[in-house]
Amino acid sequence: MRKRTFALIIAVIIATLSAFNIKKDRLEEVFVKINQEVLYRGRSYETLGEATSTIGHRLTGSTNGKKAEEFSYKLLKEYGFVDVKYLPFEVESWARDTVSLSIVPRNSDFFHDVEVVALAHSPVSSHLKSPIVDCSDGVESDFEKVKEQLKGKVALFNINIQSPENKGKKNLHRSEKTALAIKYGASGVIIANAVEGGVLLTGTASVTGELIPIPAVCISVESGKAIRKWLSEEPNLLAIVDMRNFSRPIRARNVIATLPGNSKKYRKEKIIIGGHLDSWDLATGAMDNGIGSFTVMDVARVFQALNLRPKRTIEFVLFMGEEQGLLGSKAMVKKYKEEGKLDQVQMMINLDMVNNAKGFNAMGRPELRKFFDEVGKKIKAIDSTFTNVNPNGAGLHSDHQPFMIEGVPVCSPSGSFPVKAYNCYHANCDRFDLIDKKQITNNVRFTAMMLYALAEADELPVKKLNDQQTKEFLIKQNLKNELIIGKDWRWEL
Repeated sequence: MRKRTFALIIAVIIATLSAFNIKKDRLEEVFVKINQEVLYRGRSYETLGEATSTIGHRLTGSTNGKKAEEFSYKLLKEYGFVDVKYLPFEVESWARDTVSLSIVPRNSDFFHDVEVVALAHSPVSSHLKSPIVDCSDGVESDFEKVKEQLKGKVALFNINIQSPENKGKKNLHRSEKTALAIKYGASGVIIANAVEGGVLLTGTASVTGELIPIPAVCISVESGKAIRKWLSEEPNLLAIVDMRNFSRPIRARNVIATLPGNSKKYRKEKIIIGGHLDSWDLATGAMDNGIGSFTVMDVARVFQALNLRPKRTIEFVLFMGEEQGLLGSKAMVKKYKEEGKLDQVQMMINLDMVNNAKGFNAMGRPELRKFFDEVGKKIKAIDSTFTNVNPNGAGLHSDHQPFMIEGVPVCSPSGSFPVKAYNCYHANCDRFDLIDKKQITNNVRFTAMMLYALAEADELPVKKLNDQQTKEFLIKQNLKNELIIGKDWRWEL
């Protein structure tokens, strides 16, 4: 009897192990198919090239932005998605007209014109003549040092951390620095870029997506150094800013393609994978964020081409309005909350300026990182160039943020750009020639593999956080102060 019982136990163990191996082999088998599909039939590079050449920039609220929405909708339909829809939302559109910056000593007729671009959500009209106050790197301690001098004057600060005194401090987003300048009474903002070579960048200066009350402009790093040198010799320099812009309420649209889950138990659980489709208007937005949004669309194509039907429902989302303040993703979260659908969203995967993916960022959730480490071993077995290095730090200022502050686990592929490409962030050189076909292909194949593993898992490695847990998580991730400045902190101070 004991021998028979022992034999039965051994048989059960063998059967269990066999079942595990089948499941394991199935995952690896799918990974091989994804790899082959993307390497030989991938279209991310080609479709991004087509969009940048035929549409141009994809500024939310513009004619080009509408064309980009329609381009994506049509493409996802061509890939075989039955359920493709628009999610419309209203935004305060903004577009630049003219801007100039002149520097002049007080009581002097000598004007020095400086090349400049307006930052988004600056006023529709502004004429300002006011003294300049150097606010260093624009973190709160810098403003505190000059708060007695700054009221009614123009704040000059860096886009990044440059001062030795601020070494080790967390940098703030340009909109957060502008919000602090407004708080301390500045009448205008001049932000010095950090990229050499006369590069100017644009971007929003508003934390809310609404117009700010003061003009905000960007100058080159070289101009910033020259003005500071001049200030040291002539403390009473004046900045003259003349600016005209356009702004009006418009409707923009996120584009959503849904792949229903094939399991009765899990199909109500959703994984959202998205990237922002919109771009700024100085170039064609190939890097920010054509590379992310067109990766998402090709991952969607792969799932259809291979007829992959994992347990969970997947929503492939192209967000608009990200550059103006995460407007599309905020609209989606708001709508899902109102309709009682947000509880179905179990994870959000965000692709914003992701290039040459070699790992996945667990965004502050160590249990998710363990999953990435294990699945990453299987991906690495397919292609050894996948390094399987998985960071675990949460941040803000992209479309994952509205989901994260509602307790939804978020993550992102992790990779790197060449320095040349990084230097074109929000600049007039963000064009298609920055995109490397092999590297965007890596985005698609490795992201598709990890997405399938998550959507097919028996249990997701992370759970949604309740309200109190979310608050504690954001504090632990050192994000509270930024969210307060950005008027996105939902709890009492």
